[in-house]
Amino acid sequence: MRYLRYLVLVLIGLVLLLVASANRGTVTLTLLPSEFVPYVGRNWAVGLPLYLVIFVAMATGVLLGFLWEWLREHKHRKVAARSSREARQLNREIAKLKPTPQDEVLALIEKDKPAA
Repeated sequence: MRYLRYLVLVLIGLVLLLVASANRGTVTLTLLPSEFVPYVGRNWAVGLPLYLVIFVAMATGVLLGFLWEWLREHKHRKVAARSSREARQLNREIAKLKPTPQDEVLALIEKDKPAA
């Protein structure tokens, strides 16, 4: 199983290298459309390799997806934590009540029983 995981990671790495080597051209990213330059006074632009733009976009999408799921599952984690807290409390209560006999007659019988 461990080798299968390594194989998958190597294949993903090779695919990423192929994508990076095939998309080495430089692209210019601008913050605003050129029509807004007269109103703002400046247009920020940066030249980056295309593969970097692709990888940053993919990483941003993955991180936003993780954040979205983490926020969505908050109510489920809250219910699970509450259930776990209740279970611990009930287990403590059971442990506290278990050693004390409930019936006086049963306590007398247990006391008079010979040790086996």
